[in-house]
Formats: sequence, C-alpha cells, structure tokens
Amino acid sequence: MPAHSAPLQGGTSAELWEPLQPVEKLDVERYVGDWYQLAAVPQPFNLMCAKDTQARYEVLDASNVSVRNTCTTWAGDQSGIAGNARVTDTQSSAQLHVSFPGVPFQDGLDGPPNYVVTYIADDYSWALVGDPLRTSGFVLSRSPAVDGAGWSEIRRVAESRGYNACTIVTSPTTEGKKEIQPLCTI
Repeated sequence: MPAHSAPLQGGTSAELWEPLQPVEKLDVERYVGDWYQLAAVPQPFNLMCAKDTQARYEVLDASNVSVRNTCTTWAGDQSGIAGNARVTDTQSSAQLHVSFPGVPFQDGLDGPPNYVVTYIADDYSWALVGDPLRTSGFVLSRSPAVDGAGWSEIRRVAESRGYNACTIVTSPTTEGKKEIQPLCTI
C-alpha cells in the first residue's frame, strides 16, 4: 500500500506516521509577544471560545516562557488561562512542553513536547504549531486578519506539514474572519 504523504518545502514529504517536524531554529526572543489564533484543529479546552482567541508569550529564563491564552466566550465573557512552556529541544528551541496548573494531564512543568513550531514566516508574522501526532494544530498570526493570498499560503503550509486542511477551522476575530469554516474551503 502506498504511503500517504504531503509535500514539504524542498521536495520532501511529511509522512503521516512521522512526528510533526520542528523548524530548524526558532528565535524565541522574536517569537514571544502577542499572537492571534486565526485557525485551529478544534480542542475540548477551546470550544467555549467564540472569537478573539489570543496567546501572549514572555521569556522567563533560558528554558521557560510564560503562556497566557485568552478569548471571548459565546456568552460574551472573557476567559483565560496561564501556564508555562518549557523548551525540550535546545538545538532548535522549536519543541516545547506546555503545561497549565490544574489541567489534567497538562499540569506538570516537565514532559514530552506537546507544542512544536513546524512553520514560522521569515518575518515572524505567522506560525503553524501543533503536537507531534497532529491531533492539535494552531495557526497563529501577529495580525487578526489575513487576505485571500494569506489564507492560501496558510492552507498550503498546513497541508505540506501533513495536516488535513478540512480538520482545521477558522477562529473568528473582531477585525478578521467572522465565520467558522474549514480551511479546505478557503
């Protein structure tokens, strides 16, 4: 039976049984700051988020980054959670273990990588992150809105990293896309 794969930059392919690959080198100092979630593979912990899902990262020390995720709920309230991201791969700095106190299976500071930066734009304007098995995936952007060409690039990159673009859905933002739709339809 032929292997299912998706092409990556440079002509290689992302084999679905292989872990999600990190970028070669992540500049953590450039990566920290505010990000808007433009699309994601739906996760139980963010189903209450109706719009304006954001993440703020700040360097704590050489191995740790603080994480603060917020969103507007379907009831119009603000929801948020704070945690820690610990670098697990010092060579690339692009694989981290993210933990949130009190969250089952995610409350320990140490553990295997569950946050892999698999794509970062040259200007650090947007990124694609996920877990090694691709059960999660998040399109993060410095801007709350992208144009049609931007969405095409996001879809191409997601598919090149082995994601099914129909499992990634847009995350509404006040200044950007208002509706929820599968990335494969954009």
